[in-house]
Amino acid sequence: MVPVWISEYVLAGYGTGAIMAVPAHDSRDYAFAKTFNLPIIPLIEGCDVSQESFDAKEGIMCNSGFLSGMTVKEAIPAAIDYVEKMGIGKRKINFRLRDAIFSRQRYWGEPFPVCYKDGIATPLPESELPLCLPQIDKYLPTESGEPPLARAKGWDYEGYPLEKSTMPGFAGSSAYYLRYMDPHNSNALVSKEADEYWRNVDLYIGGTEHATGHLIYSRFWNKFLYDTGYVCEIEPFKKLINQGMIQGRSNFVYRIVGTNTFVSYGLKDQYETTEIHVDINIVNNDRLDCEAFKNWNPEYKTAEFILENGEYICGWAVEKMSKSMFNVVNPDQICERYGADTLRLYEMFLGPLEQSKPWDTKGIDGVHRFLRKFWKLYSEDDKVIVTDEAPSAAELKALHKLIGKVQYDIEHFSYNTAVSSFMIAVGELTDLKCHKRAVLAPMAVLISPFAPHIAEELWSMLGNTESITYAQFPEYHEEYTIENTHEYPVSFNGKLRFKLALPKDMPREEVEAAVRGDERTAKYVGEAGIRKVVVVPGKIINVVC
Repeated sequence: MVPVWISEYVLAGYGTGAIMAVPAHDSRDYAFAKTFNLPIIPLIEGCDVSQESFDAKEGIMCNSGFLSGMTVKEAIPAAIDYVEKMGIGKRKINFRLRDAIFSRQRYWGEPFPVCYKDGIATPLPESELPLCLPQIDKYLPTESGEPPLARAKGWDYEGYPLEKSTMPGFAGSSAYYLRYMDPHNSNALVSKEADEYWRNVDLYIGGTEHATGHLIYSRFWNKFLYDTGYVCEIEPFKKLINQGMIQGRSNFVYRIVGTNTFVSYGLKDQYETTEIHVDINIVNNDRLDCEAFKNWNPEYKTAEFILENGEYICGWAVEKMSKSMFNVVNPDQICERYGADTLRLYEMFLGPLEQSKPWDTKGIDGVHRFLRKFWKLYSEDDKVIVTDEAPSAAELKALHKLIGKVQYDIEHFSYNTAVSSFMIAVGELTDLKCHKRAVLAPMAVLISPFAPHIAEELWSMLGNTESITYAQFPEYHEEYTIENTHEYPVSFNGKLRFKLALPKDMPREEVEAAVRGDERTAKYVGEAGIRKVVVVPGKIINVVC
């Protein structure tokens, strides 16, 4: 009779989860075995598996031979040393590399320099490298499902078949940055002199898919090259930024069950409906183009609609962009309707670089209006209205606040707040009716990394013949941004009525005179008259009536 014990193999509350059933080396398994009188066999001969050995130290105490007095953690490496010393074995470290996506069953990519000798994978000698892609009749898999390289004639080495899969795109690019250091060197990937000068890459920007593909192999190969003395830095990149995913905004229509009738979002609760994803390209600000919807799918050719105020309003949700959800945004259509600059600016305006953010087509209109407003500072009715007048203090303040903010935000990858700063500055300059070259020329340079096409056009309109890409980045002058005025809160008998901006260094008597002379003061004093004006310089003003 053999006793059979049945248990869950993985338990959430059991150590790391997996039950290995080794009572000689785990206190919980030991307790189980003792309770049911199960035999206990130590993995290392001579180890003490008594309760005292568990209580005395973590692990099992070995009490015979050269392992006496050691815990299991101490005994295992000692035993390996002993085996090597006796010449009956040797230690080996096994490395595990994530390679599930490294081999591709397609033509384009670096071929693996591996042949199969009697079924055993064997690397080609270095003299046969590089192994180049062969000519084939077409780049499709074979009729039997083999990769395209199976179509190549003579794809073998000394009669042994070569590997038919290829490496992915991130394979060859895992060390390309090193080649940039020394591109004309025909004797080595990179000379040690060039490597010592250039060292590693300052900044690596890539999405999360890079971290599980390209980045792994870049670091793996760089560490190999470092160990073999070809590069001088153990890490290939100094700084890593993973940009967030742009999520999609899905739209839904609501089909009344058992019919081909669709009810608008606000009326759907009056019916039993089924929610269906609809192509966002036939929806504008959640308004469905009903005719386009009928042509979108033959099933809906005879569709009928129950509208709200003459419109069909769709439901919406933020989801991952996916073809199955019909919420993938086609950038070509956005560019065709709004222009590439609007698309670029909106993507930067969506949110912080490293966070995921939802795409909302409605937000594009706001960015497009901003660019039109920006353009109007330079042109009106297709005429350039830029003047050579000297800018005012307020205009210089708006410009240099923007220069300082954009410079800081670019260096810290805060592109969304930089776009917000542009919007604030353009609003201020519009209110000031500013059309002055000394302000608008630096503004065009500032916005060129964000909206290069409109910036290039404006730069040309300002009379420049060279591209704006050669223009110097505007210099920030802090003195223009320093506040020289104080906005006094003016109270009447303790109640705040308005605010008054006055120079910070204005004497008390002049502040009082300015308050008495303000037209708003007469409104709040009325017939009572002013008994006293209390001025706290740089803080508040209180008029006692």
